[in-house]
Amino acid sequence: MIELLLYRAAGQSPLATALLWVLFAIVIIGLVLLVIWQKKAGEKLKFELGQLSKVKKNNVQNEFVLKALHIASWHMNVATQQITYDYDFRERNNDWVADSNDFDDKDGGLALLHEQDAVHVAKTMEDICSGRTENYHVTYRVHIPGTDKMYWEESYATVAERGVDGLPTVIVGTSKRIDDRKNMEQALVEARNRAEESDRLKSAFLANMSHEIRTPLNAIVGFTSVIPDIEDKNERQELLNLIQENTQKLLRIINDVVNISKVESGKEAPVINTFDLTIVLQQVIDEFVPKIADGVQLTTQYAAQPQMITTDMGRLKEVMTHLVSNAVKFTSQGTITVGFDLPPAEKHINIWVKDTGKGISKEHIERVFERFFKVDEFIPGAGLGLSISRTMAESVGGSVTCVSTLGEGSTFTCQLPL
Repeated sequence: MIELLLYRAAGQSPLATALLWVLFAIVIIGLVLLVIWQKKAGEKLKFELGQLSKVKKNNVQNEFVLKALHIASWHMNVATQQITYDYDFRERNNDWVADSNDFDDKDGGLALLHEQDAVHVAKTMEDICSGRTENYHVTYRVHIPGTDKMYWEESYATVAERGVDGLPTVIVGTSKRIDDRKNMEQALVEARNRAEESDRLKSAFLANMSHEIRTPLNAIVGFTSVIPDIEDKNERQELLNLIQENTQKLLRIINDVVNISKVESGKEAPVINTFDLTIVLQQVIDEFVPKIADGVQLTTQYAAQPQMITTDMGRLKEVMTHLVSNAVKFTSQGTITVGFDLPPAEKHINIWVKDTGKGISKEHIERVFERFFKVDEFIPGAGLGLSISRTMAESVGGSVTCVSTLGEGSTFTCQLPL
């Protein structure tokens, strides 16, 4: 083209030649500008491709992180209240997790939440959507449809975009199931409670045992020291009887502590055999006949005689010994009745001890089965008997319950499988 212009300019007038040279200069400048523009466009395209590659790489990395952490990411259009899940990698514990479609909008998601949690979550979302807060962090329980089960979930959210008025238009957030963490928290709370209870029981044990053990020991040591100075045979025998009585008390306290420790540690397995229940009950009753107060009658009421039962005879005898002992302690007049009944439609037997003693108030009925708890601090005892009774019964698949009216008496029932 340049040669053509020069050839034409040679045969033209000076004005035409000047115009041709101007045109030539414009073409050259256009070509230079085109080259420059193409270079910049190429650099821009290269930059955009690089950015696109970075975005793609970041998306892959973000997806990998979300998947590894079992997190769902979402965003919500504040104006329409529509929620869109970008990724959902939540664990399917219990073979179920709320589908993303269940949370298409805020109201639909709130409907799946536990009633107590839904109120708090709705308030928190309202705060961030209205611009009162910049972000939120909530934990809540989600109902599993068709069951009475729930799972725990935790969500974080923040404002991603704002309108010209400064109010939020888009909220982004993440959600994650946290059942394992909640179970661990619950286990830690229970462990702490057990530790506190253990510390309380230790203190109660020391307080009660120091008194209960010291009392018979003082009697034993005191009476033993004066026996050599007693010449009267009858008086000496009375002291020996008192020493024997306090020795039995001390032995009973130690046996109680040892027995409950063995059962709870699981080191002593039940010895199951079949025997006549009436014979065992009579042995327990015979032990307490000399100990009942004047004006109290100890009777029996059996549904059948004999009555065979299959369980640990030693533990049953221990249970009934404590129940009868408790009735003897708190009954100063009236009757103490030991009996059993056998409902024909059920495969268990109810053995009970009914007394007309002091009775127990409603707020104390369950507490009497706690270790070292004593309704009346002035009545001798370590507060272990009823606790041991329940523990022994439960160790062979049974239970011990109480029905009582203050001032009228109590009925303790031991229910055992046949």
